Amino acid sequence: MTSELVVDVQPKEVSIALLEDKSLVELQSEGRNISFSVGNMYLGRIKKLMPGLNACFVDVGYEKDAFLHYLDLGPQFNSIQKYVKQTLSNQKKLNPIGKATLLPDLDKEGTIANTLKVGQEVVVQIVKEPISTKGPRLTSEISFAGRYLVLIPFNDKVSVSQKIKSSEERARLKQLLMSIKPKNFGVIVRTVAEGKRVAELDGELKVLVKHWEEAITKVQKATKFPTLIYEETSRAVGLLRDLFNPSFENIYVNDEAVYHEIKDYVTLIAPDRTNIVKLYKGQLPIYDNFGITKQIKSSFGKTISYKSGAT
Repeated sequence: MTSELVVDVQPKEVSIALLEDKSLVELQSEGRNISFSVGNMYLGRIKKLMPGLNACFVDVGYEKDAFLHYLDLGPQFNSIQKYVKQTLSNQKKLNPIGKATLLPDLDKEGTIANTLKVGQEVVVQIVKEPISTKGPRLTSEISFAGRYLVLIPFNDKVSVSQKIKSSEERARLKQLLMSIKPKNFGVIVRTVAEGKRVAELDGELKVLVKHWEEAITKVQKATKFPTLIYEETSRAVGLLRDLFNPSFENIYVNDEAVYHEIKDYVTLIAPDRTNIVKLYKGQLPIYDNFGITKQIKSSFGKTISYKSGAT
């Protein structure tokens, strides 16, 4: 069976079609150009403390200040803040996270007024995108999500998805990650990691650690505040991350910039498969060329039969 992905990039939307022997089996699409999207990280600045709400407003560059509650600072806040302060004070030398000292967890009963002050720089991540009258919602418990793993700096725990039913498999994954993860990083092992080999998990772990290193380097070199330090994977790569399988024969893309993003992603997670990513330059719209438009139209208003027997 031949499996292929076809990526259609339009100004306001990106969609990915999964074909098996030329038949459309899955179609996913998402809007593009959403700035201040979930997962983005910023070196922000505290604008206003709200003791009554035990929260504060943070400037991340959006027209309305973002909201950060005390309980969303995360247990490792003291460790992260100390490290960020050191990083900002020394622009020549970056202290590796493995050498950082983990401070005690943040007091759950504490207050925002005793923890933060106006004008202070904080590393934050968007957990809820802005809506009409409100700015984004933030957390300081930052994490980098991959397909199999989620990496959490300044944490030392490994936790495995409870959806993996086999206790032996959960124990294998936990032991495996404990043995390969760098010091002062925590890891959440996602359900789709079940049965995966060490090479695949180690490869993704290295990618996520690299994301952290790039983000903290941007903190170190920051000359203006607020500043974007990490952008959640582009919409195309985000969709691809959940669909990707090294057994794909081809990945066709109709946009040069997105083609390079996808090629870079495949290079990181499956270096021997980079040649499957191909830039589509045909005259016909990409979905027309691969017979996808026709299949989408014929699917609407009809019952679709799946191989598993469901409808």
